[in-house]
Amino acid sequence: DAKDLIRFLLKMNPRDRYTAEQALNHEWIKNKAPKAANANLQSNFVDNLRVFRSQNKLKKAALHIIAGQLGESQIKALRETFTALDGNGDGLLTAKEMKEGLEKAGLKDIPQDLQQILEDVDSDGSGVIDYTEFLAATLDKKRYSKEDVCWSAFRLFDKNGDGKISQEELKAVLATDEVQNAAGVSQIAQMMKELDTSGDGFIDFQEFMAMMRGEADGLGK
Repeated sequence: DAKDLIRFLLKMNPRDRYTAEQALNHEWIKNKAPKAANANLQSNFVDNLRVFRSQNKLKKAALHIIAGQLGESQIKALRETFTALDGNGDGLLTAKEMKEGLEKAGLKDIPQDLQQILEDVDSDGSGVIDYTEFLAATLDKKRYSKEDVCWSAFRLFDKNGDGKISQEELKAVLATDEVQNAAGVSQIAQMMKELDTSGDGFIDFQEFMAMMRGEADGLGK
């Protein structure tokens, strides 16, 4: 019930506390929370998805962490949008559900590259978009570009706690089969070169914040 959900949301230890996705899939939310008849989509909704698609992998990873840590009051509108788009209520969005939701919301010009956009938002390659992936791709920049919010993500990437992200730590953050091959290693080196504006071989918090805020050409891409 609602009390059970609130108890898990208020846990002091982050490991025990419900993530946004767990909260959305809680029985009380599924059965009792009011569902919007139509998704209340902002006109720039698809543009936000497209911008997320163009971000570099480190920024995408940071947005996933931030999305999982935001409180209900900060993501209420996005939760309602997700719930309205999620036609069968399984906590996952398919391309078909997204397309139907956009049409219901009155967006007549459905982008031809919608399928490709969704594939890029689908970070784990499952073929559908889960709640955290949706939040990461649609978060308002004003929310995710605050220093305290970004610091929580930066600390997780800075494995040894020395206040900067090394190339090895960057490789660990983006650990996929693709990163292990020569092309992947080259990509990481290029990303490091773009983000490390001081040229010391590391990404410090100031440089990380510049990427999150997109303050220089190419930093957020």
